[in-house]
Amino acid sequence: MLKKIDSNKMGSSNLGWLRSKFHFSFAGYYNPDNIQFGVLRVINDDLVEAQTGFDTHPHRDMEIISYVVNGELTHGDSMNNKNTITRGQVQYMSAGTGVYHSEYNLGEDTLRFLQIWIFPEENGLTPNYGDYRFNWEDRKNNWLHMVSGLNGNAPIKIHQDANIYSLELEQGKEISFPVREGRQAYLVQIEGTSAMNGIELNDRDGMEIVEEDILIKAVETSHILILEMKKQ
Repeated sequence: MLKKIDSNKMGSSNLGWLRSKFHFSFAGYYNPDNIQFGVLRVINDDLVEAQTGFDTHPHRDMEIISYVVNGELTHGDSMNNKNTITRGQVQYMSAGTGVYHSEYNLGEDTLRFLQIWIFPEENGLTPNYGDYRFNWEDRKNNWLHMVSGLNGNAPIKIHQDANIYSLELEQGKEISFPVREGRQAYLVQIEGTSAMNGIELNDRDGMEIVEEDILIKAVETSHILILEMKKQ
């Protein structure tokens, strides 16, 4: 089963300093038919103006992944972590029993990043933070496995049976991705245009995939993220 999610029909918000597309219900956008997809609760496609950001605020019992598309993202938290990541790099925070954090764009250009929330396998975990500076070239015409469950083999491990991959597929090239029986996946067309089993996706579109392998063809050079998980 494939279901295209048109970015023009997503929830959105414009606070001036922050412009967002919401793949699922969030903040002022509420759709009872679009709360989550399996264990995936949030994908916000955020544009943050220079020298602004999210002031310190709390989270708990959520696995939070940030993927930078363009610009600089500077993280600080109550565990005394402070780091800046850039294009194609990832930070991860297990909020667990509770943590305070801030996210700022201290750079000169607009920051674009994907804010991803995944439900953990259990609540009450010890809070944790990490980041990883992936080599951009490792995702060129190849699935870069960035995030996995604790028993997986990705550099970043979360408390859930879920995997996150990124890809830059050059114009005219094709690549497949298997979504096996009992599994589902959510795809984000971050940049460019591609066809998924013949269905065209443009930048910022999404797609739900359930128990169906896909063949991706890049109509234009495409930057893609896939979140694969157990079917629910």
